[in-house]
Amino acid sequence: MGKKPANTGLKFVLGFFVYGFTTCIILVALSFWWASGEFKSPGPLVENRLITIERGSGLNNIAAMLEQDGIIKSRYIFIFAARVMGAQSALKAGEYELQARMSARDIMDILREGKTFGRRFTIREGLTSFEIVRHIKGVENLSGDVKIIPAEGTLLPNTYDYQLGERRDAVLARLEQEMESAVLGVCLILLEKVAGTTFKDMLDMECSPAPSPLKTIRDVLTLASIVEKETAVAHERRKVAGVFINRLRKGMPLQTDPTVIYAITKGKHKNDGKGPLGRRLLRKDLQIDSPYNTYKYGGLPPGPIANPGKASIEAVLSPEKHDYIFFVADGTGGHAFARTLKEHNANVAKWRKIRRQKK
Repeated sequence: MGKKPANTGLKFVLGFFVYGFTTCIILVALSFWWASGEFKSPGPLVENRLITIERGSGLNNIAAMLEQDGIIKSRYIFIFAARVMGAQSALKAGEYELQARMSARDIMDILREGKTFGRRFTIREGLTSFEIVRHIKGVENLSGDVKIIPAEGTLLPNTYDYQLGERRDAVLARLEQEMESAVLGVCLILLEKVAGTTFKDMLDMECSPAPSPLKTIRDVLTLASIVEKETAVAHERRKVAGVFINRLRKGMPLQTDPTVIYAITKGKHKNDGKGPLGRRLLRKDLQIDSPYNTYKYGGLPPGPIANPGKASIEAVLSPEKHDYIFFVADGTGGHAFARTLKEHNANVAKWRKIRRQKK
């Protein structure tokens, strides 16, 4: 008889615990269901708005800003959802256009995917650093000036996004970082090896995949810039690179007009639609005394004559193997290649005839 009260009390405690535990589970489930609904439901934003997520902003700061600006209902739901979804470190900086009534879930998705507002500019392949700076100075909604023109060949041509009010010198730094990353990748140089080294100091590092007689990153970028200026036809890049490699191996001067143009302009090309010189290159120009004049001096010029794209860099690292040592325009936008001077002279005669007919 004395044990029954004890059993009854134990059952009561266990029942109460089970009841409480079950209630907690239900409450958590209901809370999660409610928060999930709030996360996916239309937000409080009443009209489309541009927002900027600054670089280095953490999840808490982003959520607080969105809540304060009336874009999401609760920073805590946003933070909780981001952690559950593993997005806490995946939200990207940039300028975003948010639609009215956009849900917190949709906002998180565009921040994760980096779907920034369409502020972008394109730097085409083969521009000199002077030309790139001139272009960036003309991009609207950037701030600040550029006082120092970056070294030739250190800026990667591409299409770049930018933020409203971003500094022009910061944009140029990104172009240099992209070129550095691209070159280190194709030259198989580990990041650990260049830690704390400026890109300028990396230029004399060995690029192991480079074909002989090229050795350094500077060599690769220099020849790539010449290839970039000589042909705009994608499938010709490796063939043109092969011509210059053949000439270097035979000890022949490169004899390429773009290097002479660079010797005259120092990269400060004219922009009036009449070419970089504002006129045609003349025979007397080929006598200019400059280490960039590859008619007068053998081997590579001292450095790049423009900023090559990644495709031209890759073409130089993997040039087409052939016996061609000459090429000239063929009148179609491409080039005619030759193995002998006799063949080349015939191609030149054809090109001159085509050029006379176009006048």
